[in-house]
Amino acid sequence: MKFLTKESTKFLFEYMNNAAPTGYESSGQKIWLEYIKPYVDEWHLDDYGTAYGVINPGKEFSVAIEAHADEIGWYVNYIGKDGYIKVVRNGGSDHMIAPAKRVNIHTDKGIVKGVFGWPAIHNRRTKETDPMPKVENISIDVGASTKEEVLEMGIHVGCVITFEDGFDTLNGKYFFGRALDNRMGGFCIAEVARLLKKNKKKLPYTLYVINAVQEEIGLRGAEMIAARLKPNVAIVTDVTHDTTTPMLKTAELGETVCGKGPSLTYAPAVHRKLLQLLIDTAEKKKIPFQRAASSRSTGTDTDAFAYSSGGIPSALISIPLKYMHTTVEMAHCDDIQNVIKLYYETLLKIKKNHNFKYF
Repeated sequence: MKFLTKESTKFLFEYMNNAAPTGYESSGQKIWLEYIKPYVDEWHLDDYGTAYGVINPGKEFSVAIEAHADEIGWYVNYIGKDGYIKVVRNGGSDHMIAPAKRVNIHTDKGIVKGVFGWPAIHNRRTKETDPMPKVENISIDVGASTKEEVLEMGIHVGCVITFEDGFDTLNGKYFFGRALDNRMGGFCIAEVARLLKKNKKKLPYTLYVINAVQEEIGLRGAEMIAARLKPNVAIVTDVTHDTTTPMLKTAELGETVCGKGPSLTYAPAVHRKLLQLLIDTAEKKKIPFQRAASSRSTGTDTDAFAYSSGGIPSALISIPLKYMHTTVEMAHCDDIQNVIKLYYETLLKIKKNHNFKYF
């Protein structure tokens, strides 16, 4: 990964290995802010935890680049008399992958280790005794035999839970782990800020570098920060599916492949002139990219920005991702590098008071 510096590599691994579930993003936001502070003129935090840096503040025209900071997780919902813990989702957590996973339960006393238990295959011989995992039948074992013992550990209803799996590289080509969706996007926009500072680029507008909270439960952080900052333009990065992986129907989902460049989406919320600027920049700078289409919403913070404050021209740069919402999400290193390049080069093309009206 030659495009990474020693400092950015350290940041990436620290940031990715930190747990920051929806509503509890603060620890990750602190790491992210510490990294970008040398590259921005100001930094701020809203009351729900969205963090943003400001480059060239006070200009009449402003541009936002944005990712979301939160990851999916679980909540403690019920503690049985026998010490087993039942859960509800915090975001789009997948009950199918939960069995036999290690978890961290976040309490005021610190992390408590646990596991999603599951019966042995020997005891699941018939249809009736070989159930599919569901939220209703999965439970967490923390090694306690009574409810009182669980409570003494500091665990209570409402404690948030994350999978333990960490971040690493695979075959020298991929990053993998949990929560690449979408902390990898947060890494990309932080690197854009670093490159602008390193190369001493003077933008003719104010740039907001935004790491928003609570995307996984309905784009809520982006909704709040878009209304607060009211940028004139917004470019959002999130992840999208590598549709060529096993069990997916490429012809129905469209073809997106890890390693072939960032994906640019056509959708009602995506502003056509801003999208064309991204495409023109990619073609001129020889940055590989792919195209995708969404029939209605993009399902990303792009929608929140686009329809906020009377309408903000918005576009989406997506990172192709394998195995989304699992603990082994995979993104190709070349795609990460090219997302950063596309952002950087496009920001240099946006002019003061850039006119995005269609006619």
